[in-house]
Amino acid sequence: MKILSVFGTRPEVIKMAPVLRALAREPGVESVACATGQHRELLDQTAAELGVRPDIDLALMRPDQTLNGVTAAAIEALDAVMARVEPDRVLVHGDTTTAMAAAVAAFHRHIPVGHVEAGLRTGDLDQPFPEEFNRRVVDMAANLLWAPTEEAADNLRAERLAGRILVTGNTVLDALELAGERLAADPAPGAELARALPGLDPAKRLVLVTAHRRENFGDGLDEICAALIQLASRPDVEVVYPVHLNPHVRAQVMGRLRGLDQIRLIEPLGYLAFVALMRRAALVLTDSGGVQEEAPALGRPVLVMRDATERPEALRAGAARLVGARAEVIVREAGRLLDGEVHAVAAPNLYGDGAAAERIVDSIMGRPVKPFVAAQASTLAA
Repeated sequence: MKILSVFGTRPEVIKMAPVLRALAREPGVESVACATGQHRELLDQTAAELGVRPDIDLALMRPDQTLNGVTAAAIEALDAVMARVEPDRVLVHGDTTTAMAAAVAAFHRHIPVGHVEAGLRTGDLDQPFPEEFNRRVVDMAANLLWAPTEEAADNLRAERLAGRILVTGNTVLDALELAGERLAADPAPGAELARALPGLDPAKRLVLVTAHRRENFGDGLDEICAALIQLASRPDVEVVYPVHLNPHVRAQVMGRLRGLDQIRLIEPLGYLAFVALMRRAALVLTDSGGVQEEAPALGRPVLVMRDATERPEALRAGAARLVGARAEVIVREAGRLLDGEVHAVAAPNLYGDGAAAERIVDSIMGRPVKPFVAAQASTLAA
């Protein structure tokens, strides 16, 4: 069996790395990895850390590329790859333009598609944009739908899609286990973190920020920056913000926050160093999807700076709270956590048990699979 796995961004390579490792151990499978290069520096750095070496690199990234431009280029390039490789199955992850383009190209060639992290939904095509559209397209094209949670599987069932649905857990938990092993054995990520954050005060509580979503460009990022300025005025807090490489994000964030006391603006970290940083955080503020899964798994409270999330499990459990991109709400809810009005309690994993990749490969090979069942979560209790 020849399997073509396609990825193009840092989150995709993090979550596909465990699947690629499992495929490499599978007798009778020829695994071909294709990177589109939708993101370049972040993709390459993370792939190297996780031991992912693409067999094909399309290098599609261009300065100021539009969504339509990258979509058209990806479909055309991936069509040529599929014609040459002739895979029996194409695997994609999540909701990126790369995933959508690969699913469309495979569908047009009648090649079966497997979707890792299927079924996530906000119900609003504008939130997140264009990811909500992308993942719906992929799910329509796929005949194997690997849902990370039972709720994601319920979304797929409600849409009456033709693909076979299997609850696997999320491969990000597989990746976190691998990261823990690497951090224990390799001093390099710790050294990277120390270089990025010299003189970090261990007596202060670290507030970790990631914000780069397209729907937060403009007013949303302004509100987030205003909230960070207020939080950084607390004498017990140090804010650390690895700033995304997107030029729109960088211009806005650097313009508002550069040079301010107790706000550390740093370059994006490698995956392992970022996991180490999450472990040190007292609080995580994010508009990222993957961080909403990783931080609760590490026992860190999360404020989600979006108006809607496709990962509601942590909200219901109390392990995360939805605050939008509104300075007043962000500051209020962060203060409640930092002042002890609510307390983070380490919880069993809501999103996986480290065996998602094994379940995915077993299902590809036609072996019986016991679905993932989430453990009962502890909460952020008032």
